[in-house]
Amino acid sequence: MELEKRVLLLALYKHPDLSKQEVLTMLANAKLFTLKEGKKLVKELRAQEYLTSSLTPKGIALAKSIEEEFRL
Repeated sequence: MELEKRVLLLALYKHPDLSKQEVLTMLANAKLFTLKEGKKLVKELRAQEYLTSSLTPKGIALAKSIEEEFRL
């Protein structure tokens, strides 16, 4: 999985109080990707069943493993 997609998934997991748009804006401001690219990544995550209106159990499990990976 691409780094940008992994960071987006982790950010959605770590900031459940923020909307997807707010998370996308936060990451776009950090120059990870543009808003257009971020929206494309959200569509891909939805297609892969990691995301609906919020993270799915599959998405949460992957986000937790990504969090552990980045912690090293």
